[in-house]
Amino acid sequence: QVQLVESGGGLVQPGGSLRLSCAGSGFPRDYYSLGWFRQAPGKEREGVACISTDGGGTIYGNSMKGRFSVSTNRAKDTIYLQMNRLRTDDTAAYYCVWTSYATCPWTMAPEYFDSWGQGTQVTVFS
Repeated sequence: QVQLVESGGGLVQPGGSLRLSCAGSGFPRDYYSLGWFRQAPGKEREGVACISTDGGGTIYGNSMKGRFSVSTNRAKDTIYLQMNRLRTDDTAAYYCVWTSYATCPWTMAPEYFDSWGQGTQVTVFS
């Protein structure tokens, strides 16, 4: 059973940076993809970023490109999300996700991701 545990959320001012981490375990196969979603109050879940462990290909949500960077450790069991130039509309609960797809689903639709962490809150306040 895949387990995902996020950490690193918190409070930050606009323009600041945060780094989220997610430690995973129980992966049932050698190649898969890991990613991040977020959900703000009253809004739908939004794909943030995804990284494939088979070649390292990445996908980002449109509003994150150029500001966020996703990576994994060498063991490919921990995923990181470096968030720079944060804005107030980045405020949300951020969820670590896992999919059995070896490459990231290009649509980043939530239904493609099989396992979800419990989430970590990121609040950007001015």
